[in-house]
Amino acid sequence: MDIKEIQNLIKFVAKSGATEVKLEMDDVKITIRTGALGSGQETTIVQQIPVAQAAAPAPVTVQAEAPAAPPKEADKGEDDSKYITIKSPIIGTFYRKPSPDKPSFVEVGDTIGQGDVLCVIEAMKLFNDIESEVSGKIVKILVDDSSPVEFDQPLFLVDPS
Repeated sequence: MDIKEIQNLIKFVAKSGATEVKLEMDDVKITIRTGALGSGQETTIVQQIPVAQAAAPAPVTVQAEAPAAPPKEADKGEDDSKYITIKSPIIGTFYRKPSPDKPSFVEVGDTIGQGDVLCVIEAMKLFNDIESEVSGKIVKILVDDSSPVEFDQPLFLVDPS
């Protein structure tokens, strides 16, 4: 099972309203829980078990922590409701640049179009380009470079006008 299939499965479960889905294949065991803590937060557990060790004692599961609350904007008097929030489609490490010696994909104030690459998220040693699904102007970048991000965590605010 590749990363794209896992991402699509997570999106499907999140939209379906199911509270828990378990999937076991030859060398992969995936459990996806949504709203498991009753707080509306989503928890995703992805676990790979090598075939030779499948009979080992109970494997360790890693649970994603809830994302930190974004800073309050009320102090600045800004109304973020008019902006579109671009969220992380996967769990991983957020990078603003394609490599350390290259410039950032986007900066605050840049105009973006649909399909433009905004950042890269590394998940399980795979680098995934995150493309914009909207056109507009980058108003705010909500995550620091090289920071861990959670599924559905806000990454960018975009002014669609």
